[in-house]
Amino acid sequence: MRILSVVIMEQIRGAIRQLIEATDEELDIFLAGGFTKTFKRKEVLSHPNVVPNEIFFIVQGIIRVVITDAGGTDHTLHFALENEFIADYACFINEQTSLYRLEAIEPTTVLVLPRNSIMLGYKMLNQGQKLGRLIAEYYFIYQDNRIKDLYTKTPKERYDHITTVFPNIHNRAPQHMIASYLGISPVHLSRLKQADLAKT
Repeated sequence: MRILSVVIMEQIRGAIRQLIEATDEELDIFLAGGFTKTFKRKEVLSHPNVVPNEIFFIVQGIIRVVITDAGGTDHTLHFALENEFIADYACFINEQTSLYRLEAIEPTTVLVLPRNSIMLGYKMLNQGQKLGRLIAEYYFIYQDNRIKDLYTKTPKERYDHITTVFPNIHNRAPQHMIASYLGISPVHLSRLKQADLAKT
């Protein structure tokens, strides 16, 4: 656990101010309960079967959201990159046990915002409720688009689109995780990549 550096404070202030208007004083109060934490590759930030009581802001690194099916197979639902907030939001809001695992896939530094800090932010930030709504709307739209893509786009179309959603993902995430996200096998992904390279 580490206190927030000036650089990290400015980074998260900038991210929040892209969504709402907020003074330095408001943000200081909101972020006072936060702290930074660094995770190694493959280290888990948030476990399933536990009520999530923290939201993470990614300072540096990449996190994948994973769900494990009844047969024990992992499925990658989402990648979260720098300057994004990530949590199992539905379970955080409803205070229910999570089904998801949040896992660092490279060395990752996050700002941890405990539940009491989030609740304080809703009260103390003049546009705190708007901030929460915009973040929730972002993830609702993302998940809605993801479901539509899985059912209406071909694997090739999903492959072509992934770097728009997650820039440089092919150099940052293992192939089997990307294949899992796309809903295809690693072999199929390899064929798509080879066909793509053959065009260049």
